[in-house]
Amino acid sequence: MSLPIKDVLAAKGIKPSAEHLTKLEAKWKEFEALKGSLEGAHLDDYDISLKNIAGGDHHG
Repeated sequence: MSLPIKDVLAAKGIKPSAEHLTKLEAKWKEFEALKGSLEGAHLDDYDISLKNIAGGDHHG
């Protein structure tokens, strides 16, 4: 069982605002749902990465 995002962040000394925590919890649940389907799978078949591009969602 995974820890809630609030507990993970608190353990690292991070205290997000209520608004950010709501958004983070929604994303956390999405990731947990995706991860749930990996039980017993070969990890080489399910390599997932997350990439953050500084500057937002615009393309020039």
